[in-house]
Amino acid sequence: MEEFEISSLGRVTVYSIQGCPHCVQAKATLGGLGVPVCDVDMGKHPELRARVKELTGCSSVPQIFFNNIHVGGNDDLHKLAPEELQRLVNVVRKEPLPADAPPLPEENPTGSTSGETDGEFVCERDELADLVENFKHGNVIGSHRKGLTVHKKSFSSDQLVDWLHKEKGMARAEACSTGQAMMQKKYMVSVRGCGEKEGCFGEGRDALYRLLEHDPHSALNAGRMAACIPIPAAELSLLLRELILKLFSEHLSADGKSVDYKGMSGDPAFERYCELAIQLQRVELLSLSREEKLAFFINIYNALVIHGNLRLGAPTNMLQRYKFFNYVSYLIGGELFTLQDIENGVLRGNRRGMAQLLRPFSKTDPRLQVALPDAEPLIHFALNCGVKGCPPIKTYTPKDIDSQLRTAAEAFLENDDSCLVDSGKREVRLSQIFKWYKADFGGTDEKLLKWVLDHMGDSPKKSSLQDVISAGKTKVIFLPYDWSTNGTH
Repeated sequence: MEEFEISSLGRVTVYSIQGCPHCVQAKATLGGLGVPVCDVDMGKHPELRARVKELTGCSSVPQIFFNNIHVGGNDDLHKLAPEELQRLVNVVRKEPLPADAPPLPEENPTGSTSGETDGEFVCERDELADLVENFKHGNVIGSHRKGLTVHKKSFSSDQLVDWLHKEKGMARAEACSTGQAMMQKKYMVSVRGCGEKEGCFGEGRDALYRLLEHDPHSALNAGRMAACIPIPAAELSLLLRELILKLFSEHLSADGKSVDYKGMSGDPAFERYCELAIQLQRVELLSLSREEKLAFFINIYNALVIHGNLRLGAPTNMLQRYKFFNYVSYLIGGELFTLQDIENGVLRGNRRGMAQLLRPFSKTDPRLQVALPDAEPLIHFALNCGVKGCPPIKTYTPKDIDSQLRTAAEAFLENDDSCLVDSGKREVRLSQIFKWYKADFGGTDEKLLKWVLDHMGDSPKKSSLQDVISAGKTKVIFLPYDWSTNGTH
């Protein structure tokens, strides 16, 4: 909680979240009014979400109060007439804070906050890391031709076994077991199409292997070895998401409209983020529950978008967006995952995405084992920040994932840029997201409208939608999508 002290009897309270451009814009405006502004970070204080929603009827942030007078979000603040804004400022200056003022977090003597990690990662070096590092510099790895293809930075099982035998004094049986252990721990992978049997070291006469860090697909966390003992996937994704979101927030302009990516890339904290992202290479995925998969991949997707924007620049046209989402990637658990793979392959249960002719994962693709059994429609609102407000959720956790996703959907649907009901014309105007992924929401206009109604928070808009649907012959129109304010979907 951050408070700006200025002499007044009351206060302005703004409920916000780290990394939310709309919150930054609102706080910049409020900061120039000459009254005390108390900023409550809902990411640090999720215990206040239910009460704030009860007071405002809204799930999105920012939410702004002048004493106990609820103004609304950033857009509502900027729509206020000058005389009305001055009246509210005078209320804060001259009237004491009433008993029913919006709540502040309780003081925590330990200094810790709910849902926060300490942001620190302590590397415990894996027992095979030094051996792999030695092998990497052992003049064994090179180029191998198979047919018309040259596989760079590769080696055969015989080459590895010979090196372990000569340089480390291992018997051949022990050397074979060590090679298998290197595969199981994802230090190395078989080069597909070169006679390998998946996951089996030394089987297949023509088998070739490659150190995972030498993956040729330009993953943003490739090029260096993940030498630490892997920590749980959910914990790692939380650390990554919090670290890059903090970086993003610190390099967001005062008006919330631009990001200094050059300054961000030179920040020492970004180097720490890159070190941490390398640890994704060997994280364990196959044992994750549904809830753990959702939280992990949503957090990683959102972090990867920012990392991709930083390295490549934000895409500005349709071709750039296609390339961005199909090529920006991380090595995760021994496999390559692009943004498209995460969204459509994992979180949508291996469904075709926009402009995709095929499913992301074939029947023999090992990544298929990680995919959810079916599409989870709510992920579209966790991977997307609304034009006028953001979900009040900074990072997603396995324990609360379903309630967090519902909150994100409510926050999205309460914005008129995402869902607008015209009772007179019996029209419902919805975001393009509902058209692009209509199959996830039932596949027909009727099922889509029912899904939207079921996932809206109680509000006059929900009542209007219920009336329009009950009247029948509802027309559904899909609103243009504003890519300029949102590059995360």
